[in-house]
Parts: sequence; C-alpha cells; structure tokens
Amino acid sequence: MNTNRIVRIVAGFFVMTSLALGVEGSPLFMNSKWLWLTAFVGLNLFQSGFTRFCPLENILRKFGVKDAC
Repeated sequence: MNTNRIVRIVAGFFVMTSLALGVEGSPLFMNSKWLWLTAFVGLNLFQSGFTRFCPLENILRKFGVKDAC
C-alpha cells in the first residue's frame, strides 16, 4: 500500500467515526463536539490539495511507506 491510499483510508475512517460520535441520531452518539474532528479532517484535506503538505503523509514516509509515484 502507498501513502496516498493510506491517507485516504485514515481520513475516511476519522470522518465516519466522528460523524457516528457527533450526530444525535446515531446510536453511538456521545457529544456534538466530535463534529469538529470532521471539520478538521475536511479542512486538512482541502489545504493539502493546494499545498501538497499532509502531516500523515510525512509520518508515513518516515516509517518507510512508499509514495504513490
């Protein structure tokens, strides 16, 4: 697996988990403040599309995971 694919999987996991914990209709609801995590992940994905800077990608490279190219 490459860094691009792992970043997408982790971002999707965080979004789905924070929605499950932050939306009142969910059986896993804890607190609506979990939606801030959804906003943070979305904002990070948005800025990384313009700047090509992603903290998780840098961490994965240090662990030896190969880039998509």
